[in-house]
Amino acid sequence: MRIAYMGTPDFAVPALDALVAAGHDVVAVYTQPPRPANRGKALTPSPVQRRAEALGVEVRSPVNFKDEADRAAFAALDLDLAVVAAYGLILPQAILDAPRRGCLNIHASLLPRWRGAAPIQRAILAGDAETGVTIMQMERGLDTGPMLLKGVTPVAGKTAGELTAELATMGAQLVIETLADMPAAEAQPEEGVTYASKIDKAEAKLDFTQPADAVERAVRAFNPAPGGWCLIDSERVKFLAADVVDGSGTPGTTLDDTLTIACGDGALRPALLQRPGKPAMAAADALRGWRVPVGSRIE
Repeated sequence: MRIAYMGTPDFAVPALDALVAAGHDVVAVYTQPPRPANRGKALTPSPVQRRAEALGVEVRSPVNFKDEADRAAFAALDLDLAVVAAYGLILPQAILDAPRRGCLNIHASLLPRWRGAAPIQRAILAGDAETGVTIMQMERGLDTGPMLLKGVTPVAGKTAGELTAELATMGAQLVIETLADMPAAEAQPEEGVTYASKIDKAEAKLDFTQPADAVERAVRAFNPAPGGWCLIDSERVKFLAADVVDGSGTPGTTLDDTLTIACGDGALRPALLQRPGKPAMAAADALRGWRVPVGSRIE
């Protein structure tokens, strides 16, 4: 098929590779414009832009599709289909209607659960037993379109980073299967709809008044970004992995010399943490030469 691909982050790279490898004619890639990044704030192209350029595919980065010239340029591609994965722009009806077979979206949840911006993190935070990818036909609503194919995987203690990589590979496989067979579309059920709102950085502050298993899920949901954190002796420390353990006490206080922290129910022991200006390390290694007395208040 003659295809335009629309995506931005690392999650969207495997599907681009898969479409090219499968022999589809990817005539253009749409991605978010380069953004300031890292300490130098240099303009940095998206992962999809870098990959498209390596593949020799034309890259386009309109700020939005309000400009009639951008809409006309898209229509002029004479597409069979557009494939979208975490692009980052809401597509107007004129763009959705331009390809002969419309636009397909690779969405990282089992729709209708977790429509919206952060389905992977929300599934982990909610304690979902499983999640997956849905290939859906796009329409104007927020992830409301009919479904063509699904894949399922257990969440099973995975971090957001691990789950993102797994679902990216799954999405690439599913979109190739979809284009090969074009299965009949199935309307999303009206029951079971939830919304995955964008992650606010303020959410990443760990709340030890919550049960320990909820805090542990937050640690995984915010790994790698923005990183679940707490204040230890006024030092902002990120927890990258943690274990739920037995223990009780005033929530937010340390129970032993291994940095076990009492929670609203049970206790949490960090396994991997990162202090400011230092690399991530095992908690046992970090505690050598860094004393956190029993009974310390962790905020």
